[in-house]
Amino acid sequence: MKDRPQDILRRFRVSSKNGFLPDDTPLKQLPHQYYAPWETLAKTLSQSIASREIRSKVNALPILETTYLYSEAEWQRAYSLLGFLAHAYFWGGEQPSQVRILVDSLNVHGTTDSFSQRLPPQISRPLLQASEHLGLPPTATYSTLNLWNWERKSPDCDITEPDNLTSPLTATGTKDEEWFYLISVSVEAKGGPLILAMLQGIQAVQDCNDKLLESCLQIITHGITELGALLNRMREHCDPQVFYHVIRPLLAGSKGMASAGLPNGVFYDEGDGRGQWRQYSGGSNAQSSLIQLFDIILGVDHHATGASNPNTAKTGSFIQEMRNYMPRSHREFLSYVSERSNIRQYASNPTTTATVRNAYNQAVESLVAFRNIHIQIVAGYIITPSRSPRAEYIVEKQGLNLATASTRGQQASTNEKQQLAGTGGTALIPFLKQTRDETGEAAVPCA
Repeated sequence: MKDRPQDILRRFRVSSKNGFLPDDTPLKQLPHQYYAPWETLAKTLSQSIASREIRSKVNALPILETTYLYSEAEWQRAYSLLGFLAHAYFWGGEQPSQVRILVDSLNVHGTTDSFSQRLPPQISRPLLQASEHLGLPPTATYSTLNLWNWERKSPDCDITEPDNLTSPLTATGTKDEEWFYLISVSVEAKGGPLILAMLQGIQAVQDCNDKLLESCLQIITHGITELGALLNRMREHCDPQVFYHVIRPLLAGSKGMASAGLPNGVFYDEGDGRGQWRQYSGGSNAQSSLIQLFDIILGVDHHATGASNPNTAKTGSFIQEMRNYMPRSHREFLSYVSERSNIRQYASNPTTTATVRNAYNQAVESLVAFRNIHIQIVAGYIITPSRSPRAEYIVEKQGLNLATASTRGQQASTNEKQQLAGTGGTALIPFLKQTRDETGEAAVPCA
């Protein structure tokens, strides 16, 4: 790396303080009055979903263009707004929205008529434009839910503390949903300063500066341990039953959801006879650039696994695919660092000092521990609720519950626990365990 680490971060729009979060608090509202219809509907989103009026309200919206979006913060706010509205439209009704489409006239292979999920042009057109600008897919991603969806309770508060934050956008209006997002926001904020240490570690290897490298690895180890402690705070305000039965159904994507009523994914209707079938994964922590960066820096090799269908596992890594769900500049940053990652190779060298090898292995162990915490949370928030009766305080809703519908569609196997899929579309527990095990395999011999 010829450039200073600070210059590299600036080039890829990564904050030296907040990491992959923006330096400034995301916009709470788009400034131009032209977008008031979106903002107004977003303020009553949970009520509109609960009353089953969300689709009629979306259909009544004007088709707005992105003409009056100027700053990156405005594009990010628009993308987040439209992502929430899109998922509310997908899953906020009694069943996936059905529409009869003349397939032949739209150049889609299939029968003369087809029934599928439809996203109307009021959402699809501006969402596609915002997605193109930001380099993201037109769906609710980790950026939608977390990176660009937080606000400070006071101007100078510490954003690594989730109690200091709020989420301007939620689909359910519950504290549980908000806390689910804010834990990730705080993890990103706490991990921000670690990114500079990671780049300095690469530079230390190039300079053969073992003392600096050891210091950087110690910072990374301590930081990952703190991130695990933050992740473990999920239960403070997010009830597993509320998450599984109320929140999760609204967050899932359109990929691999035939059993939930989306055999072809979603038809993005752009109006005037234009449109396209699309399938996307739902928001997933695998879309966090920070978590993937730890793997890159430590030289963790993830094999092409994670697909729920073993036949598709050979086509590529789910983790690599999730980079397509990151903002363009962050994706490019990961590629840049991947080409220069050198710490594991250096630690593996027999001539490298034992103190450096030990410091490297401790960093690997901390990442393994972090992934164990994640597995425990997934077990508590998805596996256990899927195998337990619905709690009495969870209001029974008419219509489709995506969380249980998608589970039922995968229960051909007798091992239900191993077949549950995450919102990203992976076979959940096998994927997480293999990711953890592959992390541990990165450790180098100390003797």
